[in-house]
Amino acid sequence: MYWVRIDNRLIHGQIIETWLPFTGVEELVVANDELATDALRQEIMAMAIPGNVRLSFTSIKGVALFVAEHSAGGQPPNALVLFATCPDARRAFESGLRFTELNIGNLHYGPGKKQIMAHVALSEEDESCLQDFARHGVHLDYRCVPNDPIGARGRS
Repeated sequence: MYWVRIDNRLIHGQIIETWLPFTGVEELVVANDELATDALRQEIMAMAIPGNVRLSFTSIKGVALFVAEHSAGGQPPNALVLFATCPDARRAFESGLRFTELNIGNLHYGPGKKQIMAHVALSEEDESCLQDFARHGVHLDYRCVPNDPIGARGRS
């Protein structure tokens, strides 16, 4: 099984200290077009990852193929796939990455965004993106860390 999370910080303490142990994944996959071609930033991020977890970087369009190639006997890889933005996750979904649950971790506040939870601020594009996922039957799981209750998004 693989987990899918949106977190604009990508690799950080909450991922390493809570999500990796909670999910028990063997691989952390960062799907980000900029990082997919930035060997220096990849090397820096890799320093924080425990030795028992593989770290991979791929482009947004390439993540579906990456997951397919790392599936064994029809079983998806035991991985956590990270996206920095909702539109990135949607592009991957449209490119063939299928998932039924999407964890929305951290989307920081910025100009033109509406704060809907302590850790989530959404632009109109984010709202539209999440609505698209809901229409496709993807369950939206709003949690910073695994021991938080699964948040229900407030009305906009």
